[in-house]
Amino acid sequence: MPGRPSRHRAYRRGLPFAAAALAASLLAGSAQADGPAPVDAALTADLDALLSDARLANAQTGIEVLDAATGQVLYARQPQALLTPASTLKTVTSAAALDLLGADYRFTTEVRTSGKRYGGTVVGDLVLRGGGDPTLLAADLDDLAARVAASGITTVTGRVLADGSRYDTTPLGPGWAWDDEPYSYSPQISGLTVANDPEYLMDTVRVTIAPGAAGEAAKVTLDPAEAPMTFSGKVTTGAAGSGTTADAERRRGENELVLSGSIAAGSAPVTSWVTVEDPSVYAGKVFAGALARHGVSVVRGVQAAGGTEDSQPLVSRQSQPLAQLIVPMLKISNNGMAEHLTKEIGKVKGGRGDWATGVAQVQGFLKANGLGTPAGRQVDGSGLSRYDLITPAKMAGLLELAQDKPWFGAWYDALPVAGNPARMVGGTLAARMRGTAAENNVHAKSGSMGGVDNLVGYATAPDGRRLVFAVLINDYAGTSPRPVLDAIAVRLATGPAATAGTQQRARSLTVPAQDGYSGTRWEDCEAVSHC
Repeated sequence: MPGRPSRHRAYRRGLPFAAAALAASLLAGSAQADGPAPVDAALTADLDALLSDARLANAQTGIEVLDAATGQVLYARQPQALLTPASTLKTVTSAAALDLLGADYRFTTEVRTSGKRYGGTVVGDLVLRGGGDPTLLAADLDDLAARVAASGITTVTGRVLADGSRYDTTPLGPGWAWDDEPYSYSPQISGLTVANDPEYLMDTVRVTIAPGAAGEAAKVTLDPAEAPMTFSGKVTTGAAGSGTTADAERRRGENELVLSGSIAAGSAPVTSWVTVEDPSVYAGKVFAGALARHGVSVVRGVQAAGGTEDSQPLVSRQSQPLAQLIVPMLKISNNGMAEHLTKEIGKVKGGRGDWATGVAQVQGFLKANGLGTPAGRQVDGSGLSRYDLITPAKMAGLLELAQDKPWFGAWYDALPVAGNPARMVGGTLAARMRGTAAENNVHAKSGSMGGVDNLVGYATAPDGRRLVFAVLINDYAGTSPRPVLDAIAVRLATGPAATAGTQQRARSLTVPAQDGYSGTRWEDCEAVSHC
């Protein structure tokens, strides 16, 4: 809504220092740490009561709530505190991508020939050139292979060269935990990568362990079958009803799956998604397998490309437009997609497909929109790194300014919708806030990792006002404060009428085990449904 009055927005977007100081002095006297004087006494009392929850006793909590139409601060507590955003950082990355690349931007994957062609024979290589597409599926590679066969090619005397050189050769983000590397929410990033499921879990292989007869070894299968994995150890089949402890753990730095445990005879198979070393070559192997199925023989196998090979275009594929790609990225918090967007921004706008260049462009987007201070810290696009730091005020400012952008409708719809059970509508909030005023009302991005739980987004109040909120909770230990997060969003959607019930509900709720808090592997585990 261009031109709307906004005391808060003016403060964010570059008032001279003296004017900003004067505005700050006029707001002095607030009982809320680092925040302005309350303009909604009922909201202040209600949120203060919710934040008195014992689960927040020793945590760091930063909040800002705005009237979306005017930018007026309705509530604030430590709004300028630098806190770990976790996956809420994807709001920043996706907004910057839409603004800098455009909602219609597409990624292109090419198959090219290197050498001479004589009838159905290519004397040379096929080059599978990645264009950074974070949604390239095994089925898409199969389609490209079918089109190669349809062009009349039956034999390639050389190799399939897998070219991921659009991005740099650093596969993992700064500050990513080494013990996250085997898990699907921490994929290796390359200009060429492949996913094998409709939620675009790139650079992963699906491992299925099925029981045999009692006393026999279990059967382990891979999808795609071309995944370059080897096995050590084994999973045994136990007696019926004996329980399941089967596991397939990828050894760090290697494509070796260490099998262990047992699976009960007659039980359902156990499935997990595991990352693969060298995503470009992995994609090349999947493509080579597809070529073989379509009758195209490649004599010398698969090898990584250098990125400088002379080649001619043969067939290509374009991704969906960016406005559609951000749906799975935000709904299910896909980390790999966020990192591809970060490097793509760097490549297109800064000439280099690496994290440093991409992040610099994202920060430039924030600065150009009046959100350059405080500087904070960003090192990746997904928030998987604990080096990332941002303030609640900057998060709220981003949500406020996004409303004026031509891409806002697509972005708002791509945010998870509280309580909606449809996977690609409710996303990470599908099971949260059901049966409350927030259901099908609150559009928000969640973000969690050990000791961190955040929620930023929009709520529509009973009077029709859209509210912006950013709630970041860091450094808690013990019981998860997630019910408090949800209670804040519910309060914004409900108004003051049912506050007592909201507080009681928040205090009575605990996070169920399936949300990941009872285990040890849940660094941004909300990103996938099968982590």
